[in-house]
Amino acid sequence: MTNRKLKDPLVDRLFDAILCLENHDECYRFFEDLCTVSELRSLAQRFEAAKMLAAGHTYDEIVRKTGMSTATISRIKRFLHYGADGYRLVLDRLAQFEKKEAADGGKK
Repeated sequence: MTNRKLKDPLVDRLFDAILCLENHDECYRFFEDLCTVSELRSLAQRFEAAKMLAAGHTYDEIVRKTGMSTATISRIKRFLHYGADGYRLVLDRLAQFEKKEAADGGKK
């Protein structure tokens, strides 16, 4: 279930734009224009923290790798366990993708 406060035609349009991207290069080009470097790195750090939390890493390990505060990591953990399951959805799909890619010999 999504947060009704987020539901908005402008957000829908942004998500449509993201869904039409076909590869990493297109993502880099779009997000470079859309976000500051700091914003994009922050999003990447949050996702890495979620991935590490899901894999059982400690807060100290996550702080060392990402430089994030423990308060931010705690907030991510709360969303990972009690949020809209968005992190879990993507982490599960990435795991499936990586498993398939490994079975295919790393071919894309």
